Amino acid sequence: RLSKRRQGKPHIVSPMYDQGTSDIRPGQRIRITRQIPRGSGALVSTVEGEVLRVGQQKTGSWFAHSLDKKLWLDRVELRTDDGEIVVCNLDQLSVVEHLDHAGASD
Repeated sequence: RLSKRRQGKPHIVSPMYDQGTSDIRPGQRIRITRQIPRGSGALVSTVEGEVLRVGQQKTGSWFAHSLDKKLWLDRVELRTDDGEIVVCNLDQLSVVEHLDHAGASD
């Protein structure tokens, strides 16, 4: 589920998303923190769940000198614990955390 977190004045978390989507695979459990910078700090939302699909998808936006002259975005589709399907566009401020091994005490 999407949730907005505010702890005092929000700030930009150090971005960790530089590697593309090559290390994200269907079936993995991940947490994605997305950030929108603004004058008074950053608006931060977090979602976690199981990866259903991952990859690049083109938008309807025109972008010169790219494949099909369209803007392509890295997208991850997640299923949250309550069954909601969430599509996240990843950018340079996205933080992706792998949760597969976290909390596994068996």
